[in-house]
Amino acid sequence: MTLTHRLATRADLPELRALIEAAIAELQKGFLDDEQIASSRAIMGLDTALIDDGTYFVVEAEGRIAGCGGWSRRATLYGGDHSAGRDAALLDPARDAAKVRAMYTHPDFTRRGIGRLVLALSESAAAAEGFRMLELMATLSGEPLYRAAGFVPVERLADGAGGAPVPLVRMRKPVTVGTSAR
Repeated sequence: MTLTHRLATRADLPELRALIEAAIAELQKGFLDDEQIASSRAIMGLDTALIDDGTYFVVEAEGRIAGCGGWSRRATLYGGDHSAGRDAALLDPARDAAKVRAMYTHPDFTRRGIGRLVLALSESAAAAEGFRMLELMATLSGEPLYRAAGFVPVERLADGAGGAPVPLVRMRKPVTVGTSAR
């Protein structure tokens, strides 16, 4: 299977929303109960500011979007357009961690390198803007991928904004690409 990637556009929104819904509904089974999966929809989703900022990628395979995700130079750590508490403040690359955001893989394409590709694209782009640290908020289903990519847990919490508390893991990783040029 050949993977290609590009920056997302607003024209991708219908397909991205369908992919994200499928990922939330299917890929958290075995990690969360039905109430927690339903609650996840209130705290997860696409933040279109990522598309507008040019920091959100789509990965295509077999003629369709197989996955998506990106990074942000803004303070919001997680959540979609509908989530409360978003913060559009710009981060200082010398002091703050770039945020890896809104990573989803369609259930038909799991375990094929899509998540690792999005992480590599995000890290490279953040490094090009001078960021030295990455941070993300992982779901339990995403935590193994992020650990394998070098992220370490720094905080465990639960977000109950959608009703049933959803366990999450704040994770960090130093930027390792492009460090020899600094």
